Amino acid sequence: MSRLLRRWAPRPAAVGLRARRGAAAFGTMAVVLAIAPLMPGPHEPGSKPALRGSTIPALMVPDSTGPAGKGQAGKGSGFRQIVLPDLAVIEPHGLSVAHVTALGKLRGVSDVLAVDGAAISVRGRQVNVIGVNAEQFRAWTPLGTASNQRLWARLDAGNFVSSGQARHLLRLHRGTRYQLAGASRLTLPYGGASAFGIRGVDLVVSNRASATLGLIHNVAALISAPGVAMPALKREVGAVVGRGARVVGLRQPRLPVDTSTSGHKPRSYLELFRESAARYCPGLSWTVLAAIGQIESGFGANNGPSSAGALGPMQFLPSTWREWGISAFGEPGPPNVMDPYDAVPSAARYLCAAGAGTPAGLARAIFAYNHAGWYVAEVLALARQYARVYG
Repeated sequence: MSRLLRRWAPRPAAVGLRARRGAAAFGTMAVVLAIAPLMPGPHEPGSKPALRGSTIPALMVPDSTGPAGKGQAGKGSGFRQIVLPDLAVIEPHGLSVAHVTALGKLRGVSDVLAVDGAAISVRGRQVNVIGVNAEQFRAWTPLGTASNQRLWARLDAGNFVSSGQARHLLRLHRGTRYQLAGASRLTLPYGGASAFGIRGVDLVVSNRASATLGLIHNVAALISAPGVAMPALKREVGAVVGRGARVVGLRQPRLPVDTSTSGHKPRSYLELFRESAARYCPGLSWTVLAAIGQIESGFGANNGPSSAGALGPMQFLPSTWREWGISAFGEPGPPNVMDPYDAVPSAARYLCAAGAGTPAGLARAIFAYNHAGWYVAEVLALARQYARVYG
């Protein structure tokens, strides 16, 4: 079979990050955790706090050598789960424990994370800071950030971390200690910068520093509710938190779809994913095929067999391959599960039959490919990263 040139670029620190969620991919929150450009001020000393409450995988050319992906993903070491939020709730006075509990019990809600927050002063500038449990909040950040073990270890050890923009604005240097001025002044070492997927949040501290700085307890909550229609989700959340809270949808626009074909045989994985989606499943974004190809085999770097007997760059089970495998792009002989020119189009065909040709059926089709909610979320998250980088 023909070999394709390996070209593409980045790869996340942990390919095997597991994700829980279903339908929407994680992106930048289009909201500051407050009604105003800055969060509410911290609680003054003596006042009672409100208790209301890196890079992505390179797309390279196929290398033939895993059943539709069973048993391969999620085997990486380190952090193994991400949660993708659909909605943010901001309550300037703080969400009560009862509110957070009620949100978690709503129909279709799989995860809720409440965070502390307020506007404080650092180096003479007002910035927004949130206080979090490092390991819990880590699960809600983008793949590259969640994979950064050193960053989270520093945060958990008492450092503060920042967005890249805040690092530049405040001229922060890792290892240097800075004074954070809220209700009280607290001097902490700076642990580095990363993308947290939350626009308007400048700094992140451990929740152990929240009380000292006077951050408002549970000022906001992130909600993951895969499969629930956004209007219904907003309505039900609004009924729980009341009119004083702000409810903001976080779901991203649809993944890019290109139905045009080049007419020639693909020379790289990028071309192969694009051509396969356009020819064998119009309506399916090529980025989904790319994400599955990376997660299942690292674009042919680990072609199995998996523990379940999966083979090839798209990790088909033999029984699934017998039904859905095809020869494509002029490859000679019967369908070859190890040949990317056969495997990728076959994956597109299989996904399309499961409903991937429509936005409404995409999550269901990915779930059919590998029966795990975390797998659906990881594929969609990585697909969106490819869409941002490769367009």
